[in-house]
Amino acid sequence: MIISKPEVFTTGRLVGALLLLCTTMLFAGCGNKSADGPILIKFPHVTAPATPKGQAADRFKQLVDERMGGRVTVEVYPSGQLMSDDDSLDALAFGEVQMIAVSLSKLDRLTHKFQIFDLPFLFPDLATVERFQASPEGNSLLGSMAEKGLRGVAFWHNGMKQFGGPVPMHSPEDARGLKFRIMESDVLQAQVLQIGGNPQKMAFGEVYQALQTGAVDAQENTWSNMYSSKFYEVQQYLTETNHGYLGYLVAVNPQFWDSLPQDVRVELETIIREVAGWANEQASAINLAGKQKITDSGVSEVVSLSADELIEWQGAMRPVWEKFEENIGADLIAAAQAARQ
Repeated sequence: MIISKPEVFTTGRLVGALLLLCTTMLFAGCGNKSADGPILIKFPHVTAPATPKGQAADRFKQLVDERMGGRVTVEVYPSGQLMSDDDSLDALAFGEVQMIAVSLSKLDRLTHKFQIFDLPFLFPDLATVERFQASPEGNSLLGSMAEKGLRGVAFWHNGMKQFGGPVPMHSPEDARGLKFRIMESDVLQAQVLQIGGNPQKMAFGEVYQALQTGAVDAQENTWSNMYSSKFYEVQQYLTETNHGYLGYLVAVNPQFWDSLPQDVRVELETIIREVAGWANEQASAINLAGKQKITDSGVSEVVSLSADELIEWQGAMRPVWEKFEENIGADLIAAAQAARQ
């Protein structure tokens, strides 16, 4: 079981674990392989099937079905229908699911190193992200949490994040006083505080209703997520800032993975690499299509920033880097900066 303080196992956490166990057993039964049946990989995620993550998960299932001769069955549970991202981290460590693709921001509670992906304006585009993730420093992150029941096997992109809110955000001053929904990330919390906003940590599945009812005023997300989850219907303005990166760590339960027959594991690893390449090529196109559909809808206004406005945003958020440099590691930040060149 993954907990924020490894030496403390609270009654509430135990109850949560037992409830999670009951839920996953109801969906798929005990274990991941029957006496004479195929190896079962339960793969929950929280986004819609049409998003970059949703399409990648379905592609993985498709290729496994085509190539594994019935030896492996993949069950994909999209849109949070089985569990939340937070619960999936615990479920993976507990062995109740075998694979997840969780937002990198969610790994904040396990290791500070992954906070690098939340630093505002560190990565200008997806190409820079890919160069960093392929570097020795970036690649080393995949295995950094194996002792906590989670082994990374790939990175998947979603895209670059934009701000949505009740006003155009030409300047950080426009964000002052707004209640921003954020993922559970200390960096994202500091980012919103830095521009005078009020950060509200909230699960993805709760965002639409929170925006609709006014529980929060604003949010940050990619074009694909804002379109597929209809956030644009309850946001008057979407400001194109490209201020942050949204990506996922595809991870497996190490004990389950190491128990697989070698030929099965090798073929699954080949499929995972192929799907990662395919998914990351699709991500930009899916986000561009989402942006165009939002624009064409006329429901909300897409706001562009001038070069000077963008520089103002970058300067306002830069202190967040210094605040988290010690936690993340100056060497890791330097490697990310090197990928920009």
